[in-house]
Amino acid sequence: MPPTPDPKQQVYTLLVQVGRAPDDGLPADASGAALVCYATGADEAEAVRETVAILRQAALSPLDVQGYGTLDERLAQGDDIPPEERALMDRARDENAVIVAQMTPLD
Repeated sequence: MPPTPDPKQQVYTLLVQVGRAPDDGLPADASGAALVCYATGADEAEAVRETVAILRQAALSPLDVQGYGTLDERLAQGDDIPPEERALMDRARDENAVIVAQMTPLD
C-alpha cells in the first residue's frame, strides 16, 4: 500500500540547469542540460534541496534552480497546465518524490 501523502506537502515546478559531470549520461557534445522537475516539499526551499540532492545522486551537477510555484500558484498566474503535466504532479505528490518530466541537452 503506498504511503498516504502528507497534507502539508506541496508539489513545486522547478527548472534546473545542470552542468557536465563525469558519467552524467548527457550527449558528448552537450554543455549541460535543462530539466523540468516536479518536487514535493513543505515549502519551495525544501523541494529545491530534495531535487538537488536527487540529481547529485544521479551523477548530475546542478548549477541553478528556478522555481515556478505550486499548481495553484501557476493557475493563478494564468498558466495552462495540460492533463499530462497534472498527472506528473499528482504522481510526485502521491509518491513524495522528485519527477524529472523533461530533460533538454544544451549546446
